[in-house]
Amino acid sequence: MMADATAVTPQDVMISTALGRIHARRWPGADAPIVLLHDSLGSVGLWRDFPAHLAEATGRAVIAYDRLGFGQSDPHPGKLDADFVFAEARDAFAALIRHFDLSRFIAFGHSVGGGMSVAIAAAFPQACIGVITESAQQFVEDRTLSGIREAGEQFLDPAQLERLKRYHGDKAQWVLDAWVKTWLSAEFAGWNLDDTLPRVSAPLLAIHGENDEYGSMRHPEKLVALAAGPAQMLPLAGCGHVPHREREAVVLEAVQEFLARHGI
Repeated sequence: MMADATAVTPQDVMISTALGRIHARRWPGADAPIVLLHDSLGSVGLWRDFPAHLAEATGRAVIAYDRLGFGQSDPHPGKLDADFVFAEARDAFAALIRHFDLSRFIAFGHSVGGGMSVAIAAAFPQACIGVITESAQQFVEDRTLSGIREAGEQFLDPAQLERLKRYHGDKAQWVLDAWVKTWLSAEFAGWNLDDTLPRVSAPLLAIHGENDEYGSMRHPEKLVALAAGPAQMLPLAGCGHVPHREREAVVLEAVQEFLARHGI
């Protein structure tokens, strides 16, 4: 039963990178694990029960990690650069690959983590055998920026920042600033995945809620259109920015079908 998945004991580790240690958690299962990349305010803890349910549904190991500056990872030594999406593949994810000796893996990214999963697939084409994006941004859209501005205003309420501290501790303000200030900066305005997707040969599944407040359906449409390998889109009617929470059963079934269809 799905509820029993949370009884599986995951393994927690700290992995050294050039800028500090990152925290990772691994749920046991078969090789070629699914690696989860969290959103702009996310962490391992904020995935909640989804990694355990994903491991049970697919029979695969699942690895989730806190990016540097997030969750239980070390504080980030500075601010995010405009190329932080691509830098994740070169830096922290490369360290994660070395630590777990990942010769084959599936990258599954939520929101900005979806963009990172695309960058990772392009950076490690032999090892990445599948890409799943969920609510991913492919470019900087007015709807995305509007949603970020509105969220930034909500976090002026001290109670909202306290909620963030439950997952990020004293790093919570940095996490919020890294999201809002980076995405609203002039340096980031031209960011997109146009030149990266043609280097992604692994099969790709783009899951996107039609009511996503941080991105229109243009994002999955472009992900699918520009990817070099076989790609498909799964639009979810009535769903917002967090399909794995709002439509978990649908997402789990879609992942199972995607892996089976491509023999991954």
